[in-house]
Amino acid sequence: MSGAAPYGDAMDDAGETATPTDPPTAGRQDRVAAAPSPAGAPTAPVLSPVEVWRAAVASQAGGAGPGGALPYATVPHATTPHGAPRPGAPGRPPNPLPPTPLSLTQDAFWAARTVPAPAVTLAACAAVGVLGGALLVTDRPGLGGALVGLAVWGAAVPTLLRRRAWQQLVTAALAVALVAMVAFRDAGWVVALCVTVAAVAGAVAATSAVSTPAVVFSPLTWAFAALRALPWVRHGVGALMGARRAQMLVALRSVAVTVVLLVVFGALFASADSVFASYLPRLDIGILPAQVLVGGLVALLTASLAHLAIAPPGWSDHRMAERRPARRGEWLLPVGALAALVLAFVLVQVGALVDGHAHVLDTLGLSYAEYARQGFAQLVAVTALTLVVVGVAARRAPRATARDRLVSRVALGVLCVGSLGVVASALRRMDLYVEAFGLTRLRLLVLVAEVALATVLVLVMVAGVRWRGAWLPLAVVQVVAVAMLGLALADPDAQIVRHNTTNEARERLDLEYLRGLSADAVPALDALDEPLRSCALRGRQVPAAAGLGDLNLGRWSAARVLEEVTVDDGATCTQWSGGPRP
Repeated sequence: MSGAAPYGDAMDDAGETATPTDPPTAGRQDRVAAAPSPAGAPTAPVLSPVEVWRAAVASQAGGAGPGGALPYATVPHATTPHGAPRPGAPGRPPNPLPPTPLSLTQDAFWAARTVPAPAVTLAACAAVGVLGGALLVTDRPGLGGALVGLAVWGAAVPTLLRRRAWQQLVTAALAVALVAMVAFRDAGWVVALCVTVAAVAGAVAATSAVSTPAVVFSPLTWAFAALRALPWVRHGVGALMGARRAQMLVALRSVAVTVVLLVVFGALFASADSVFASYLPRLDIGILPAQVLVGGLVALLTASLAHLAIAPPGWSDHRMAERRPARRGEWLLPVGALAALVLAFVLVQVGALVDGHAHVLDTLGLSYAEYARQGFAQLVAVTALTLVVVGVAARRAPRATARDRLVSRVALGVLCVGSLGVVASALRRMDLYVEAFGLTRLRLLVLVAEVALATVLVLVMVAGVRWRGAWLPLAVVQVVAVAMLGLALADPDAQIVRHNTTNEARERLDLEYLRGLSADAVPALDALDEPLRSCALRGRQVPAAAGLGDLNLGRWSAARVLEEVTVDDGATCTQWSGGPRP
């Protein structure tokens, strides 16, 4: 038949798996292939399944049929040595699936491991690894962590500058600043939060994540990038050794001999003269394995960051598929109802402020602290869930016409404004709660989290003005990093001391809680008047730094204060023994 094939035939010819309803020609061809060859006739070669597949792909590339389909006569069949059709083999091999953009991105990500690493990058990774092994294996985190946190980005920053990846550079700078807090703050909870947020921000910056899925899975991508960096470094070392193998062997032999001579003669001289020994670095054999392990991990981290800067993954280029916009009435009913409920709650809170909380408390029979504590957790959950609802609703919002877009913007904007009112109510409740029971680490952290959520809500409203929010996921990461950095810079343990020792709060002061604060609080405790100062500082000791790696500003300041002050051991402290702290 001439002309175009019917729709069903075209779909079958385009690569559907052969079925018992194949055209009769296929069956005839099988029977011909199975029949014995006449005497003296050339025997057709027996093809393996791989050769059959390759022949089919080559034939398809030549385009020998209508619609790109393969003519049956040109498709070789898998046969056994006896000439019979191969059991279970289809009548024709399936066409290979075309590559998808996601599979191409994945292949490109892993293909970058075969390129050798530059010699300069290898040297930088080795130097940072040695630095990390020497400074990070300490009893307490300190300046060594800050220096290593900065050094691991040294091989990646020049490439990011050449790429003009300004957003990634800003995020990386925030990550470095957060890690640097280990040299300024002694509070373990602050250091742990800073390092955690720095790891997430660093993963986002290193992987050049912009879209929401890429940001969410950036730590996993970073882990795979570390695996990818291993063969990259190995190829770089192989290329370097291949070109200068003789020179490298001579250099390594010379370095090994030098190290042996220095260790042997240095040990002899140190045992002969204690003054000379005091100037030599101390080598602890017990921690040497840990230093080697940590140094190797730091070098691998540096290599992964440098490799990600050179060959970043392209996950952010794949956006989430656009959902079919909902009808205006279908979409507006749930969104409008939720916005009305949120506004009603906010109006009740405003009414309580106008009429006075005393009226509300008398009506409900609650105290200030009970009223403040009653719904704070629920309000935080409402704020977080509102962000999720806004994100989902924005994807299904009707926007076919200008009127649809206006309605969507107004409805989502009202919901966000109402959520800001919920945040304000939550902050007010926490303020009342702090007035009743004092400030603690958890309450201060929750306050910072609420402020960060409010900032994210404002950014969502800004993105909704022009209905463009591609920049929003990265901005959220930066907001969280800035909030955590602000909390660390504010010296939270010292702020707790200052707030809980005011004249109004001293009646409810919990002295044991103040004694349990970190060394960051010691200068603030020293500023108190007697006898509270002596009661708070009694028994406090801050060990001195053993070296550059664990040098910390908070501990150094506390040690300096404790050396210069005198504590009255006879001061009476019973009036501050355990105030209420629910």
